[in-house]
Amino acid sequence: MEVKTEEKKVKVTKSFGVRIIKLINGDDIICVVPADNRQTPDASPVLRVIKPLLLKYVPSMEEDGFRDYIALVKWTSYSNDELINVPKDKIMTITSANEDIKESYKNVSKAYTGVETDTLDQSVYTKEKMSDELSNKINKIFDTLDDDTTKH
Repeated sequence: MEVKTEEKKVKVTKSFGVRIIKLINGDDIICVVPADNRQTPDASPVLRVIKPLLLKYVPSMEEDGFRDYIALVKWTSYSNDELINVPKDKIMTITSANEDIKESYKNVSKAYTGVETDTLDQSVYTKEKMSDELSNKINKIFDTLDDDTTKH
């Protein structure tokens, strides 16, 4: 794996692989934790991670109810740095990622610094008005969620 920094391109020869880090603020980030000379010493107050992406849970309304999807978004969205320091006292847990999420991470992290938002073609997206029937159906669902009474 290669890591591109401001100064030069660095090749990471050894890593602990793709990991999911749970932070104390509730964020889940997926990243590569280097185990080579790019990592800080054990006594350091920070852990270095490569290309961290935020695991964002996105609820979606389906015909059979709500369903959660996971989106991977750049965790440090206003920086082009690929090697990020995370304070160790802000980390709750570090776990290995399963094969499905590893594959998603590899695909998304390829474009970590490659796409600028200005270059995206927004003309392919169209706005559509929701039908009154669908709007009423969604409003009924939300009304039942707002109801303070317990139904069994």
